[in-house]
Amino acid sequence: MRPAVPRLHAVTNRQVLLLPDFAARARAIAAAGDVALHARPGPVDARQVIAVATLLHETGALVVVNDRADVARFVSAHGVHLPATGLPLPRVREMLGPDVIIGRSTHDPGEARDAHEAGADYVFLGPIWPTGSHPERAALGVDAIAAAAPARVIAIGGVTPARAAECRAAGAWGIAAISALWGANDSGAAAREFLLSFER
Repeated sequence: MRPAVPRLHAVTNRQVLLLPDFAARARAIAAAGDVALHARPGPVDARQVIAVATLLHETGALVVVNDRADVARFVSAHGVHLPATGLPLPRVREMLGPDVIIGRSTHDPGEARDAHEAGADYVFLGPIWPTGSHPERAALGVDAIAAAAPARVIAIGGVTPARAAECRAAGAWGIAAISALWGANDSGAAAREFLLSFER
């Protein structure tokens, strides 16, 4: 059975994977509750993605492999996250079957709605606020979240625990973050603070 889409998505990148306490931070974030850990190591070979996904599996959290549907199937990930220009979603569904979550990155409400119509279980929509991860992209603002309906939006881009409630009020299903989680003094506490915004 396909799992529910988590409220909090902790996305990795190459810098995150180099943290000396990466595994401990992953466990702390996973322990916060309704969390997906994303294996997104960047442009590396399959063996490295498999190693990251395997480590994340050990935390007990829901694991999503980014960009690599083949690796997601190989490691029995709970989900796969596709880039905006990635494989057609219906073909990925055929490949992975009905029990895997499929998400897609989108950069405007129209793309989000299109992904929803193609069968995406959720969409990343952003950047909602300016972000150092993609400084070349203009911020969409929280109004873009409501405009993306009926897509299940995971807001990304400059989202902090203080801004999470604003995203929820605009209609976001959840939040995705990199530095606000992995770079926090206490990654587990940051994850819990994010999740509290969706429990109040």
